[in-house]
Amino acid sequence: MHLILVLAPSLLLVSLLALVFQGLRQLRRNREQRGPRRRTPPRIGGLERNLLRQILRGARRQQAGLLLLSLSLMPPLYLSLEMPKQIVNNVLEPSAGPAEIYGVSLNQMQMLGLFSAIYLAAISLNGLGKYMLNTRKGRVAEHLLRRVRLLIYRHWRQRPPHQRQSEIVQVLGAEVEPIGGFAADLIALPVTQGGTLLTILLFMFLQDPILGAAALTVLPVQLVLLPYLQRIVNRLSRERIRAMRVLTRGLTGQLSPEQNGLEHIRQTAASLRELERIRYRIHRVKFLAKALNNFLTALTPFLFYSLGGYFVIEERITLGALIAVLAAHKDFSAPLKELFRYYQQLEDTRIRYRAVLGFLIERHGAPVDGTPEPDRA
Repeated sequence: MHLILVLAPSLLLVSLLALVFQGLRQLRRNREQRGPRRRTPPRIGGLERNLLRQILRGARRQQAGLLLLSLSLMPPLYLSLEMPKQIVNNVLEPSAGPAEIYGVSLNQMQMLGLFSAIYLAAISLNGLGKYMLNTRKGRVAEHLLRRVRLLIYRHWRQRPPHQRQSEIVQVLGAEVEPIGGFAADLIALPVTQGGTLLTILLFMFLQDPILGAAALTVLPVQLVLLPYLQRIVNRLSRERIRAMRVLTRGLTGQLSPEQNGLEHIRQTAASLRELERIRYRIHRVKFLAKALNNFLTALTPFLFYSLGGYFVIEERITLGALIAVLAAHKDFSAPLKELFRYYQQLEDTRIRYRAVLGFLIERHGAPVDGTPEPDRA
């Protein structure tokens, strides 16, 4: 059992170091591919070349407010985890008797009412805080989305009519929409979900270090497999954007009477088949990642029931502590999934943002973020 206490954190540390090493290697590879630096304008069509700079440029105060509101959710969360344990151990146990709290003597019924009221207040505060956080996130997302769309539209209108791309509708709609959603989640989601994850882990370790380590056993495998699958999704997402641009241009060209022949119909059908093929591959990889994540997450309760049951029999921990750990682990998988979804959203939004910049610099030959010009449709 002590092997779990040592092995699980060690595997997690090795996985994190491997991810850091991989990120540094990718950063070095990107710098080597850039070659000598060229003087390039800091912005393209009013948009920053870097996605994070663009989000923070006009929303620093809003992001700071979201950060503070996210941190305020942690104390009620911990209290909502602790109170069920206190109710089971200090109220529902047959041996429980009257207790004195701050000089006031309370019987079992009074203690049950007090602890239940504290638990209700904790979950109410947590729910109210999440509601306020989500409404503010929506305001931040829509404000940034409107600014980005106006900048793209202004840049498009400044071009001569014969150079205005027909894909402007697609860019202002589907391609820009995820940027606003990610802007709202940029700081709030990792702080909220990461803080929730750390709070639950802290609670588990305080009940028993081995049970806390058991919750980390499958995390290293998730940290290795899921980013690998996400890189495949990123590559397919770039192919999907290019295929959609090809289809849009083909359909726009058919508005002309000269391009209504059978050849153009076949080209449209071929574009639709290619788009279907790419989207099907994306679905397969995404659902594979989801299935693996769900399976690995479901393995942890097995360790809790086996190890935790043994500890209760040996009287190393109380039954209330085991019930509290099981209830906490039920909430443990949700923030973990949200953090993996955030990673997927970050990569997808970066790809879409680079595609938007590629749309703005088309026919200008300017690089984006120091990398070669995005592929044209």
